[in-house]
Amino acid sequence: MAKQLILCDCSGSQQIDATALSQATGVSCSKLHSALCTTGIDTAAAALAGGEATICCAQEQRLFEELAAEIDAPAPPCLDLRDRAGWTSDEGNTLPKMSALIAEAGLSVPAAKGLDVVSEGVCLILGPSEIALAAAEKLQDVLAVTVLLDKTAEPPMSRAFDVVRGDLRQASGALGQFEIRIDALQQLEPVGRNWSWGDARNGGRSSCDIILDLTGGTSLFPAPEKREGYLRADPAHAPSVADALLQASQMVGTFEKPLYVRNEPLLCAHSRAGQTGCTNCLDICPTGAISSNGDHVSIDPMICAGCSSCATLCPSGALTYDAPPTDSLFRRIQTLAKAYLAAGGVAPRLLVVNGHGGEMISLAARFGRGLPVDVVPLEVEALNTFGHAEALAALAAGFATVDILLAPGAERDVMERELALANALGGNKTTLLDLNDPDALSETLFGVEVPTALGDVVRPIGTRRQIARQATKALMPDAEVLPLPSDAPYGAVEVDTSACTLCLSCVSLCPSGALGDNPDLPQLRFQEDACLQCGLCANICPEKAITLEPRLNLTDSALSQTVLHEEEPFACVECGSLFGVKSTVEKIVEKLAGKHSMFQNPGAARMIQMCDNCRVDAQYHQENNPFGGGGDRPRVRTTDDYLSKRRDH
Repeated sequence: MAKQLILCDCSGSQQIDATALSQATGVSCSKLHSALCTTGIDTAAAALAGGEATICCAQEQRLFEELAAEIDAPAPPCLDLRDRAGWTSDEGNTLPKMSALIAEAGLSVPAAKGLDVVSEGVCLILGPSEIALAAAEKLQDVLAVTVLLDKTAEPPMSRAFDVVRGDLRQASGALGQFEIRIDALQQLEPVGRNWSWGDARNGGRSSCDIILDLTGGTSLFPAPEKREGYLRADPAHAPSVADALLQASQMVGTFEKPLYVRNEPLLCAHSRAGQTGCTNCLDICPTGAISSNGDHVSIDPMICAGCSSCATLCPSGALTYDAPPTDSLFRRIQTLAKAYLAAGGVAPRLLVVNGHGGEMISLAARFGRGLPVDVVPLEVEALNTFGHAEALAALAAGFATVDILLAPGAERDVMERELALANALGGNKTTLLDLNDPDALSETLFGVEVPTALGDVVRPIGTRRQIARQATKALMPDAEVLPLPSDAPYGAVEVDTSACTLCLSCVSLCPSGALGDNPDLPQLRFQEDACLQCGLCANICPEKAITLEPRLNLTDSALSQTVLHEEEPFACVECGSLFGVKSTVEKIVEKLAGKHSMFQNPGAARMIQMCDNCRVDAQYHQENNPFGGGGDRPRVRTTDDYLSKRRDH
């Protein structure tokens, strides 16, 4: 938290009570300035020179950073109180919201991890001759350009850059490491008066750092706008082509690629023993960055665009968003609610936005009604980081409602799925806003009736599953078992006891340990709180005796093991020790004894009813013992035996 807040009312266009704000936040506030960025620039410089000051103006952040550099001071943090709180047509008290925003700004958020990506400017241009060659001429001085033309293109009359023709069959990778394969590849032969193409060859392979696609056809990659280094423009639209050329010219050098997702393979419920379980991340990844890798999945960090869909839908926590870490988002949510309520506010509403939504808020504040005083904005890196657990945590912390403002590029199906789950657990207090007009956003938020917020707030910690459970218990205190959508990651396992043979295949494959056995008795045990609803148990069951029931059991019984199915054990006919399942052993005896060639002998049939030790002992002592080896072993011959037969001894 900064030692001082430097306040500005932006030429008197907003009201800020510096004294009350200081008392509510515990942070020293300057007097209320009116034009820090112009006439008050000397005051701003003096505040920056002292260090540890936060400028409450985000509009002129670049100006204040340049000013700090001039006086050799650290760049100051800038906080937007004006657009998000001060500029509003709501005549209510803005102090609780401002206090909440200041408290959130004081949190330290870990920096995202990353790796360096090097692009040397090797660029492949695709497209019709007239467009692609013109683009190459503009980029030839800044990039190492190769133009790939189709099989019918005529040879160009320029050697300023490389030109080939053929069919691009495959492309993979991202900025700095694209790999391509070209069939019917023909290189230019610039000899004589009339240039020609060489012989066609299949299977040509090469690599490049940038791909500029001006074909206007189908994209080479899924979600092309999220593939770094892949630039795509409509060849018939000159402005978009110009934008793509400008972007390509800037993609030379070393860039930092954030590592968005952390992967814990041991927690993954994707597969066991060749049986497929959870495929949420594989099904939803828009860029194809996730692939199956045996029992778990692997992520290509170069292709990952950081949408967080996989982490939000992962039931086990094997994939978690790490840019910044998930727990920092929970801390931000709880800090906003706590500070708002501590400043005297009642029933705040949370508005979740990304950068696009932040711009809409600014436009609504400058040209329209702005936000109501009880609507607290929370800006996140990727909208899909805010799932059902985060929504429930917000409601449990004291927010009356949670609204998520949809933005271009966000995976709507993920958000709708998480919203349905949040509403099933939290009482229909989460809404998805699909609005592109700032005025419509204001009117929607001003024109709703706000429900009562939770009185006895809770702020649980732990994993997303633990937080969701504790928040739901606070929000639904009278509920015991809540039915959930079919794709929910919480639920129970139901067993058809008439079909189950207690083979325990499901126990050996359960990735979370929800299903267990009893080493002393034939039992199938289950702990509901640990069940991921991945479906591995149902897929592996040879008797098809297992079905899944999506639900959230809020009672304490979900936290302990219960017996789903048990039977009487079988007693060994020789020693009396218990082994196996009585009904199973009897069924095997009924089907094999006297009916199978290996069990025609009563003694052999009796072995089915023996434990492991007794069965081995009976086999060893039976007639024609397979362990006997056909009688006594021959005596080992020694050197004396050989020497005794020599005539010279």
